[in-house]
Amino acid sequence: MKKAYMFRIYPNKNQDVILNRTLSTCRHLYNNSLAERKKQAELNQLKKSFDVFPWGYPEWVNKYGQMRYLTATKTEYQKEVYGQVLQDAIKRSDKSMTNFFKGFGYPRFKGRNRYNSFTYPQNGFSIKDGKLHLSKIGSIKIILHQEIEGKIKTCTIKKDIDQWYVSFSCEIEELRPVEIKTKTGIDVGLIDLITLSNGKQVKPPKFLRESEDKLTQEQKRLSRKKKGSGKRNRQKIIVAKVHRKIRNQRKDFAHKLSRNLVDTYDSIKFEDLQIKNMVQNHHLAKSINDAGWYQLMQFTKYKAEYAGKLVEFVNPAGTSQTCICGFHVPKSLSVRIHSCPSCGLIMGRDQVSAILIENKPISTVGTTGINARQGYLSRVSMQRDAPWL
Repeated sequence: MKKAYMFRIYPNKNQDVILNRTLSTCRHLYNNSLAERKKQAELNQLKKSFDVFPWGYPEWVNKYGQMRYLTATKTEYQKEVYGQVLQDAIKRSDKSMTNFFKGFGYPRFKGRNRYNSFTYPQNGFSIKDGKLHLSKIGSIKIILHQEIEGKIKTCTIKKDIDQWYVSFSCEIEELRPVEIKTKTGIDVGLIDLITLSNGKQVKPPKFLRESEDKLTQEQKRLSRKKKGSGKRNRQKIIVAKVHRKIRNQRKDFAHKLSRNLVDTYDSIKFEDLQIKNMVQNHHLAKSINDAGWYQLMQFTKYKAEYAGKLVEFVNPAGTSQTCICGFHVPKSLSVRIHSCPSCGLIMGRDQVSAILIENKPISTVGTTGINARQGYLSRVSMQRDAPWL
């Protein structure tokens, strides 16, 4: 079982320069390796189309070949970076191409503000006397606000605007499952963030809405600045800090609420919502994103796993239009009270949904049907032209 720990680090001015230079070197290497992949793919496709080489085509570029080439042709900047960090940048570009053939978006080149982390995948780092020792960077002050459990596998350094963080991925022993004594179903919403099957409700904090005036003011100032100027760059940082505050507030709230749920219940069931599809509704997209449903579910899931408890996701079909007795009771979103003509039950619609979620079996997550078949066949045909996968 894996668990991640994140801590704030405080590099001095010289170390800050080295960290930024390392990020820049890894970004250039990532872009170069990705460009080589794309160029080789286009070249092989061209040769295949014109049948230039009937005796066979050149081998595809893979991460191992790129790593061997990197070892033999390191630049002066690359020699200043720990070798495994550079190799991880190549692995990252390889993963981007692999994910594309699994149905994700086509990989893109990373701009200066779009590549903000690098990883020590095995060694080259250690913690001693309140310092984080990084190979070819030095000893950096770190605030260890909690004890690290298990064996550290990887160390990732991440930049967030003007702050630096370190994330450790650790391997820990799996805990034995606890005996399920208390359970609940949870219905998520916008009027009430969550409604439990026992009727308890939590209101959404709406951090984005509360900071919207300040964000609008700073974005207007940004729009007035000349593109490419120093003032515009400084204003972009101010806007980014406003977004960071909102993000941190939402994350802190989700951590606290998920911890309370896991400490209270042994078994928790959520709806298996397709949130990416739901935010296509432009009237609700901002409120859904501000509520942070997915983040809350994922935090609850990993905390429960670490505590030996259970979090499950069920099919949401029918949970808002069905009574506890099984009778179909259609109602629009504006109707907040459930009234069943069959059994006479009168209750808040969200609580009824939460009760149905608690009693539903686990859904089988996946896509079936004609669309899934067509997507599968298209990816298979693309993989025939990409033997590196």
